[in-house]
Amino acid sequence: MSSITPELIRNCRRCARELAPGALVCDNCHALVHSEELDQLAAEAKALEAKGDLRRARERWLAGLYLLPRTSKQYDWIKEHAHNLEVAADAAQIPEPTDNKWAKRLGPVGPLAVLAAKGKFLLTALFKLKFLLSFAAFIGIYWALWGMKFGIGFAVLILLHEMGHFIDIKRRGLPAEMPVFLPGLGAYVRWQALGVSLETRAAISLAGPLAGFFVSLACAVIWWQTGNPLWAALARVGAVLNLLNLIPVWVLDGGQAALALSKTERIVLLTACLALWLLLKENMFFLVAVGAGYQVFFAGQLPAHPSRTTTVYFIAVLTALGVIIRLMPGTGLGVQ
Repeated sequence: MSSITPELIRNCRRCARELAPGALVCDNCHALVHSEELDQLAAEAKALEAKGDLRRARERWLAGLYLLPRTSKQYDWIKEHAHNLEVAADAAQIPEPTDNKWAKRLGPVGPLAVLAAKGKFLLTALFKLKFLLSFAAFIGIYWALWGMKFGIGFAVLILLHEMGHFIDIKRRGLPAEMPVFLPGLGAYVRWQALGVSLETRAAISLAGPLAGFFVSLACAVIWWQTGNPLWAALARVGAVLNLLNLIPVWVLDGGQAALALSKTERIVLLTACLALWLLLKENMFFLVAVGAGYQVFFAGQLPAHPSRTTTVYFIAVLTALGVIIRLMPGTGLGVQ
C-alpha cells in the first residue's frame, strides 16, 4: 500500500467557500489554497539563500511546486529560480577536500574529528538502508513460517507490489521513499501528496495491485511451463493479497482509489464486484463488494468531478486478479 501525507483544507481561507478535494485554487475568489504554506516555504528558502545554503534553499522552493497549479506564473518562476540555484551551487562547490585542513587546525584531536565526520556519513548511509534492512527482516519472518523458497517468493511478491506504487510516483515527478517493510504486517511507500489530485492518488494506489497482477501472471506462466506447484501457490497468493488490498476501506489501496469516485461510480464498482462474485464464484469479491457498499452508503465527502478512468482502472484490475485466482489450483491463500 502507499502512505501519503496530504493536508486537507476544506474551505477557502479568503472567502470561506467550500473547496473541491485536492483543489489548489479557489473557484470562487481564485486565491491560492496553500498560500500560507507557500509563504512559509518562501521565507525558509530565502533565509537559506542568505546563509549561502543554496542546495537546501532549492529544495524548499521545489517543495512549493506541489502546492501550485502547473499553469501559474509562480510555478514557472520557482522552476527557473531552482535551476539558477542549482547552477550557482555547482559553481560555488569547492572540490578540494577539507578533512586535512580541519585535522591540522585541531592538532592532536584532528584525526578524531575526521573519523567522527566519516562515522556520521556512514550512520546516515545506514539509515538510508532501512529499505534493505526491513526487507531482510521481512524475508526472515516468512522464511521461518513457510520455508526458504516460498518465504522468499512471498516477500518478493510484496516488494514488487510496493515498487508498482514507487515507480508510478517517481514517473510523475513526485518525491517518494523506497518501500519500508513491517514484518508480519505488510509494507508501505511514503510519499508527499500535497497538491495532487484525487484521480492521480487513485492511479498511484491502483499501480501496486496492477504490478501485483503482472507478477502473479508471470508466476502462473512459469507454473504452466514447469508444473512446479510452488509457482502456482505464489501466483494464487499474490493475486489474493492484491485483491484483498482493493477492498475500498481505510488505508487499503482500494480505499484510497475509491476517494476519486462519485456516488454513481461507486455503485458501478459495487455492481461489478457482485457480478464478479457470481461469475467467478470467489467469495473474496463479496468482501470487496461490502467495502464498495460502505463507500456508497456511508462514505463522507464525494469528489467534485467523476473519474471514469479510475472506475475502469479499478474494475479492470479486479477482474484480472480474479481470473488468476480462478485459474490457479488451491483454495484460500494457496500457501502450501
